[in-house]
This record gives sequence, C-alpha cells and structure tokens, in this order.
Amino acid sequence: MSDEVPEDGWKHTGVRVIPGDQLDTNTAQTPGMNRAAAIDFARVGARKLWAGTVHIHADAKTGAHHHGPLESVIYVVRGRARMRWGERLEFTAEAGPGDFIYVPPFVPHQEINASSDETLECVLVRSDSDAVVVNLDIEPVEKPTGVPWIDPTHKA
Repeated sequence: MSDEVPEDGWKHTGVRVIPGDQLDTNTAQTPGMNRAAAIDFARVGARKLWAGTVHIHADAKTGAHHHGPLESVIYVVRGRARMRWGERLEFTAEAGPGDFIYVPPFVPHQEINASSDETLECVLVRSDSDAVVVNLDIEPVEKPTGVPWIDPTHKA
C-alpha cells in the first residue's frame, strides 16, 4: 500500500454517501431560494468544491447575487429555470430538466422559477468548499435580452 493510505484504510476517510434527507441548510442563503449543502469542508473535508441543492418555489425568483471568485454549475433536476445575468440583469436564458447552467466568477445573476405551479429543483456545484454568496441590490432592466447557447467547440 501507498504511504498516502490513512490509518483507517479509507473506511471513514474514503467515499462518503450523504443521504438526500440529511443536507445542511445552515449555509449562505439568498432571498427567494433554499440552499442545502451536501459536500463542503465541514461535512466531508472537501477542499476544492461545494455541492448541494437549491429549491425555488413556483413563480418565485431569487435576489440578485454572485459567488465571488467561484465558478458554479447548476443542473436542473425538475422544473424550468430562467436565468438573468449582467450588471443590470439584462440577459436571460432558460433551462429545463437535464440541462446544465455555468455561472462564471463574479457574474451578477438571478434564478427565476419559470413555472407557476412546479417547484424548481436543482443540484449546485461550486469550485471551492467555501459557500461564497454576495447578495446584490440591483435595479434590473425592464426587458432582458435572450441569449441562446452557441457551442464554441462544435460550430454549426
């Protein structure tokens, strides 16, 4: 065995399964959503990522916010997500079940549940174990500009 194998032989320091009903809601929050941490430093010793869930009630939207220097990935499990982003939330795009959303560092954004009768359920992953959330006071533009996805590696 390698010198890097811990004394417990990975029994308690190896793979961890975090039951979905045991997530930690004592994490940074933004008005309009409920975040719950599954993976972070405090819970499993993660040093380079944070993962958890977010729920946004039907017809609800979050406050504008960003996540500092962290990159974020949102995976839509159920519902329809309408994202707004930009200095005045002037851009918009939608995502549905099975879609991934990438949010670069420092980008002001807002999640909106585009459904009037279904909770939006997503999985979040961030590029650091620190739950950085900077809530912003932004006056959004009246009509945002739709921005379609263009794949830079497979141009049509």
